[in-house]
Amino acid sequence: QEPLVSICCFMLVAVLLVYSCTAIIWCSARWLLLEAGTERDISVMSRVLLKYFMRLLLDGALSLSCSIIIGSLLASNVLPADPAISSFCCLYTLVLLVFMASFCVAGACSSNLPHCNHMCLCSAGSILAPHILVTNEYIASPVWYCSASEYIYNKYKDYKTCDVIEEDTRDGIMKVAEPIGVIAGIVPTTNPTSTVIFKTLLALKTRNAIVLSPHVRAAKCSIEAARIVREAAEAAGAPKGLVQWIDRPSLALATALMKDPKINLILATGGPGMVKAAYESGHPSIGVGAGNTPAVIDATADIPMAVSSILISKTFDNGVICASEQNIVCEEAVYDKVVAELKLRGAYFMNKDEVKRAGQTILKDGRLNPDVVGQKATALARLFGFEVPASTKVLIGEASVIGREEPMSYEKLCPVLGLYKAKDWKDAVAKARALVEFGGHGHTSCLYTTPGNKQHINEFQSEMETVRILINSPAAQGAIGDLYNFHLDPSLTLGCGSWGSTSVSANVGPQHLINVKTVAMRQENMLWFRAPPKIYFKRGSLDLALRELEGHKRAFVVTDPALFEMGVTNEIISRLLPLGIQPKTFTNVEPDPTLGMVERALVELRSFKPDVIIAVGGGSPMDAAKLMWLMYEHPDIKFEEVAARFMDIRKRINAIPTLGKLAQFVAIPTTSGTGSEVTPFAVVTDEKTGIKYPLADYALVPNMAICDANLVDGMPRKLTAYGGLDALVHALESYVSVCATDYTKGMSLQAIKLCFEFLPRSYKYGAADPVAREKMHNAATIAGMAFANAFLGICHSMAHKLGGTHHVPHGLANALLINHVIRYNATDKPFKQTCFPQYAVPDALHRYAEVADALALGGSTKEEKVIKLIEAIEKLKAECDVPPTIKMVVGDKPEQEWYYMSTTLDMSYQAFDDQCTGANPRYPLVKDLRKMFEEAWDKPILPLTSLEYESPASSCLKSRLEKPNFPAGLGVTGPMHG
Repeated sequence: QEPLVSICCFMLVAVLLVYSCTAIIWCSARWLLLEAGTERDISVMSRVLLKYFMRLLLDGALSLSCSIIIGSLLASNVLPADPAISSFCCLYTLVLLVFMASFCVAGACSSNLPHCNHMCLCSAGSILAPHILVTNEYIASPVWYCSASEYIYNKYKDYKTCDVIEEDTRDGIMKVAEPIGVIAGIVPTTNPTSTVIFKTLLALKTRNAIVLSPHVRAAKCSIEAARIVREAAEAAGAPKGLVQWIDRPSLALATALMKDPKINLILATGGPGMVKAAYESGHPSIGVGAGNTPAVIDATADIPMAVSSILISKTFDNGVICASEQNIVCEEAVYDKVVAELKLRGAYFMNKDEVKRAGQTILKDGRLNPDVVGQKATALARLFGFEVPASTKVLIGEASVIGREEPMSYEKLCPVLGLYKAKDWKDAVAKARALVEFGGHGHTSCLYTTPGNKQHINEFQSEMETVRILINSPAAQGAIGDLYNFHLDPSLTLGCGSWGSTSVSANVGPQHLINVKTVAMRQENMLWFRAPPKIYFKRGSLDLALRELEGHKRAFVVTDPALFEMGVTNEIISRLLPLGIQPKTFTNVEPDPTLGMVERALVELRSFKPDVIIAVGGGSPMDAAKLMWLMYEHPDIKFEEVAARFMDIRKRINAIPTLGKLAQFVAIPTTSGTGSEVTPFAVVTDEKTGIKYPLADYALVPNMAICDANLVDGMPRKLTAYGGLDALVHALESYVSVCATDYTKGMSLQAIKLCFEFLPRSYKYGAADPVAREKMHNAATIAGMAFANAFLGICHSMAHKLGGTHHVPHGLANALLINHVIRYNATDKPFKQTCFPQYAVPDALHRYAEVADALALGGSTKEEKVIKLIEAIEKLKAECDVPPTIKMVVGDKPEQEWYYMSTTLDMSYQAFDDQCTGANPRYPLVKDLRKMFEEAWDKPILPLTSLEYESPASSCLKSRLEKPNFPAGLGVTGPMHG
């Protein structure tokens, strides 16, 4: 019996030991999950461990039964009581139990964590490429079509990224650069794509690898943004694997990434918990702090500008930007004026009951309610339990207390503002400081005051413990830099210094390893006016102007077949020969110049080797000749790069090199409308892909323009009307553009006057009225110089798409849409306003009224004056036989209307993305563009009694186009043009 007792005791001890180990593993796993995992991770892991624990119990019971059977056989002498057999049975039982326990626990772990190995591989070995210290060249090669990348690239393209500190004493800006190594990039849900692009570009510029941890709610778009940047970087020469990410993010994996020993730095953008975890990881970290930005308006401030700036900021992305204003602190002396201005600009003041309801919803258990983040003001009001007008931009709650008992004093990532009344300047500063210390220590503060009020500015910056101190600037846009002060570094990760428990006291860039306190005055960038060095006009100027070319040897003349057959080029050639200039003519310019046509012309041009290129004709010959000039002087140019869209022509990612080293460019217009002879614009089409490349660069401005009205006497009546109306729209849009200046507005206004006075005569009498013809020729060129420097707006954006989709002549398309656009733009409280320093407050209504005054149209109010302007334009169109609706041009058949309506959504999206849209005074919504397209179809603008524009309730961004009911029995699937 001794072997039986030994076996049973040994077996019992082994079973207890294995079960105890399993219990320890179970408790440890639960503890780790509670510390680092989400509720979902805990639930899943618990179920898996329970499953394998039950399997272990079952297997243990089977093993115990086997051991009892073996012991019974030994006890009954069925098996000999040999010590060797007893030892073997005990060892077998122990090994079996240990093996089963190990198998079960390993199975549980591997079943629940399928991505651990991938994450560990990413964070450990694969990203540490042997050639990590690559050059800066690859950062400049790819083109990222995103405004965030454009500003980041423009700022840092020439910045040295190793051990360089730059201090600009004139501007008071200090910049520090330092390579880092392997970066863990934490991405928030509020900026899931722009943050990815920013952090990845920052890593690439500083020659670092980066592993991104997207937020669970926005993983797909963050990963797609990272993939686009990675593919572009690798295609340009970056080491493979330099940009990586977690495929299925979770809090547990983000924590593991931040604690991985291979990580050199953590760039943490997210909630306070995530930033705290980054700093507790044991690695150097750069994080952000909470924002609770106060905006102080003192008694000397420009109130309309201050209010407009605050609303620009607070309505951007519905207030989710951490730097956006959370509270306004206003001196009592101007409090009532500020309240009135806020109401005028679309703010809704909540009563005490509504403020209480709002506070109860904004905070849940002392924290910001995620349901209010990023919601529109109207949606928030309904969530709070009351209704507000549809035009409401922000909700405002008046408050007097700062602290936990007052929800208005918290950071509110939505269009809700607290408003505090201060007794005087000192009280205002004290309240602003209290707000900063309560919820936004170190982040951002704003002051609106007279720019020369140095005392207030100095006192404010001295008292405010914030990294960004913005003077007369919208906080959201001003804090990210490069918009309202071009010397404040652009960034999407805003450090808050030691005040906000972060390691960087500036906008995070490739230079930051130190704390920096920055004070940035609002300073607009240099403005410009660019035009051809020489412009000749008046009848007969062609002969004298061409004499300026004496000394040149060979002239390449570019024109279209019609002008060549009319003998226009002969007049030019006959004047070149006496000057000793050998001419060569290219006459095959197409209505829409293509790359193929330009390439064919270049074969002749390069063999001829001219030192002057002369473009003769309308817009097409001008565009074609500009492209020939560009490719003649720079044959390696890439159109997909120089044609990239931009927000600011001065900040092109790919600028066109200087032209004129091989040949001078002379433009001689034979139509009155495009103004191409003085503009920096050209368009070329790739006939293989159908893609149009719009080029815009001041390098394309001709060296000489010759505007001789003798060349336009033979213009057909329709071309006269459409070209003249195109010139009128150029002038109108450039006058209200956000880029308009004192230099351009005078030209715009003069061109408008000339068009109203002389276009009807030029259209009616043609060459029989040479004065009218010459005045319209001048008007087109003057308007061209205006919009070459001030740019255009959404009328041209929409006309480009209307013309391309429905084959409507460009000038006619502008004429059909312009009054709908004027009505849309003419408001003092646009729902969204284009952001640019030249437009401090909404001003389109006032400027349209100025046009009406210049034309002596009458009217006692601005609204009445604008309505009279619209009426005058409609009258001018009627005098030129231009119909009031698109339907009367395209066709009035049911299938034509159906097809037109089916294209309005695509045209609206394309118009929104057009280069001209950025300068429009009112930033458009896609649904608004679509509504204007639909109303312009069959609804004449007149009679018009009000300028009020009601935006559609439905959003084009959330729904696909619902196909209109097709007329019974027609079944047309394509365009039907009359």
